[in-house]
Amino acid sequence: MPETAATAPNAEPFRSSIMQVEPQWIDYNGHLNMAYYNVMFDRAIDEFWLELGIGPGYKTERHGSTFTAECHVRYLREIHLGDPVQIFVWLLEADDKRLHTFEEMRHATEGWLSATSENMSLHMDMNARRVAPFPPDIQQRIAGVAKSHSALTRPEGIGRSVAMPSKR
Repeated sequence: MPETAATAPNAEPFRSSIMQVEPQWIDYNGHLNMAYYNVMFDRAIDEFWLELGIGPGYKTERHGSTFTAECHVRYLREIHLGDPVQIFVWLLEADDKRLHTFEEMRHATEGWLSATSENMSLHMDMNARRVAPFPPDIQQRIAGVAKSHSALTRPEGIGRSVAMPSKR
């Protein structure tokens, strides 16, 4: 079976496989260390990239990949050792070279929101190590998913910035 598991985009956010918090990821506060939220978000994005046809096989066969240009993580509720985690991914926008995604990390059985991550990824020509357009077939697949996801309710937190609360 080819790397792309989906034949048609679904009108729901992408759902990652269920992941487990690993013992070495727990910090001295007794919860998931901030760095490992990014590891889990990144693993989910790797799964989503497979759906778009831009996973490891794409790099090997077509010499393309993605690099993260920007990332904004919000930590909303602690995750602990043994908590099952699932990540939901929205493809908010895309053009010929960029993917704007939003991810929610949720407790996989209880459903509560632990963290969000908003990202801008760039398509790279790995031979030139420069930003380059996606091939037309990949652009078409991405456009289909983006169109499907545009019909979804947008999750809270998109476009948030880091700033001190204003005093009134």
